[in-house]
Amino acid sequence: MDAVQINDRLTVSAQPDTAAFAGFAERGFVAVINARPEGEEQGQPGNAAEAAAARAAGLGYTFLPVTNSTITDADIEAFQKTLKDAKGPVLAHCKSGTRALALYAIGEVLDGRMKREDLVAFGKGHGFELTGAANWLARKERKIPHVKGFYDARTGSIQYVVSDPATRACAIIDPVLDFDEKSGATATLNADAILDYVHAENLAVEWILDTHPHADHFTAASYLKEKTGASTAIGSRVVDVQKLWKDIYNQPDMAADGSQWDRIFADGDTFKIGNLEGRVIFSPGHTLASVTYVIGDAAFIHDTIFMPDSGTARTDFPGGSAKALWNSIQNILALPNETRLFTGHDYQPGGRNPKWESTVDEQKRSNAHLAGMTEDRFVALREARDRTLPMPKLILHALQVNVQGGRLPEPEDNGRRYLKFPLDALQGAAW
Repeated sequence: MDAVQINDRLTVSAQPDTAAFAGFAERGFVAVINARPEGEEQGQPGNAAEAAAARAAGLGYTFLPVTNSTITDADIEAFQKTLKDAKGPVLAHCKSGTRALALYAIGEVLDGRMKREDLVAFGKGHGFELTGAANWLARKERKIPHVKGFYDARTGSIQYVVSDPATRACAIIDPVLDFDEKSGATATLNADAILDYVHAENLAVEWILDTHPHADHFTAASYLKEKTGASTAIGSRVVDVQKLWKDIYNQPDMAADGSQWDRIFADGDTFKIGNLEGRVIFSPGHTLASVTYVIGDAAFIHDTIFMPDSGTARTDFPGGSAKALWNSIQNILALPNETRLFTGHDYQPGGRNPKWESTVDEQKRSNAHLAGMTEDRFVALREARDRTLPMPKLILHALQVNVQGGRLPEPEDNGRRYLKFPLDALQGAAW
């Protein structure tokens, strides 16, 4: 194994043998970062073996699989966080060490501790070629809109701030209102972190957008509208979801006309974020009302397609359809191959760090549910898998809030708010 010390916090190396992990601890390392995807090369130890070797040696372990063409902001942030949180030196590896060093160096440039024009020379000074990392940074500067993702570990959700660098206008997409089902507590930690970012970047919020009424978290749209004055919006078929859940909750007085939002978008509708034009694609399947927002070279696809190693979203909620989801996915994959796709959930398969950005081309080539798939096979696979999945633990809590645009129930005469949910309403759900 070739190892190169970069500084007192980081050493990068080629692929180590798992037998070497005990020696890493003896040399003072406290953690290992594995930046290799599974199956990249015959005979590589793999994530599970490395994780076990790290545990046996008392080392922290982070699985951060990347290729040169699939590094994203989330990967850079995860690498930086591992270094920051470690209580001592970290060894990061890939096949040769180049990608591990690229993850570090890109983060240094983005945080202003290194100039982009010095990056290649920095790599050569340590025996590595970082031209690819320099090209990654150049491509990032050309990408419009700017996209910042916020991961909520409690629900596995990703929230987005999408901004126009020319005007500093932005939209917030799929924000989370914190809720603890055990205590009934609500909080605005996620939404406030988004507002802190908006203020730090001197952005003006023009839109608060939901892709659909969520089943696994409360939307913070109403709270953020109160704080920013921005317009709220969702797909127009939300009225069908409202009618369905109005009956399930036995709430005859609930308005089922979409009036809880400032605008409800039909398929093909457009909107502006500063100088950028957004376009709405109706994307049913996961729910009756799901939409995709296409803004510049970015598409916000939420519960349609997950990261390639996670496949696609379930379709067994009331009003869902595997066949409809297949057709919606085909519309998304008809976008240009370089289109950035931003998903709404990540459940960290294999224990890897959260990821949320891919491309149309990457999904076509490597999504576990889509590559080489036909419609009939997809529908059969999706429906069979859905029969094994228990309902999200918050579905009955969340829908009564989310079909109201994020408004919590009104306080009762004692000043408290109460959620109401029915028993035995979702027949056939796996336990």
